[in-house]
Amino acid sequence: MAINATFWVAVSFVIFFGLLIYLKIPLKINDLLNKLISDLKNEIDESERLRNEAKMLLDNAQKKLDGAERISNDIIEQAKKDSDQLIIELNDKFHKSSEIKKNLVKNKIIQMKEAAIKDIRDASIKIAIDAAKKIISTSIGSSKLDGLFQKNLDETKEELKKINS
Repeated sequence: MAINATFWVAVSFVIFFGLLIYLKIPLKINDLLNKLISDLKNEIDESERLRNEAKMLLDNAQKKLDGAERISNDIIEQAKKDSDQLIIELNDKFHKSSEIKKNLVKNKIIQMKEAAIKDIRDASIKIAIDAAKKIISTSIGSSKLDGLFQKNLDETKEELKKINS
């Protein structure tokens, strides 16, 4: 029987597989693959847990953002109301102060008018007195002078009554 190369290859093949089985290499490979599978499964579970946690954090952040937007909108609306109210108050104050100033000006005009009337009255009296003095100094008789004085006095009284009315 001639031992050829094919025989030796077959023998070495059987010895190789025998050593593999003797050294429990398939079990070690199986354990290693099982360990890799469990590690991958753990990583997938961990990533799923992290994804759920991230989703929960995102939902919480979105709720807080929505709440903050609602609060900011409320603040803006309140500021608009306050500014409108302030504008109304300032407008009312302006109108009230302009009304007060208008009344003060009217009162001042009335006072100036009364002062002018008084000045006119005083000037009229002075003119009447000067006229009476002139008439007295140029007149001839006292009876004529008394009549003229009485007439001028009555006219002056009438004019003063008209001015006062």
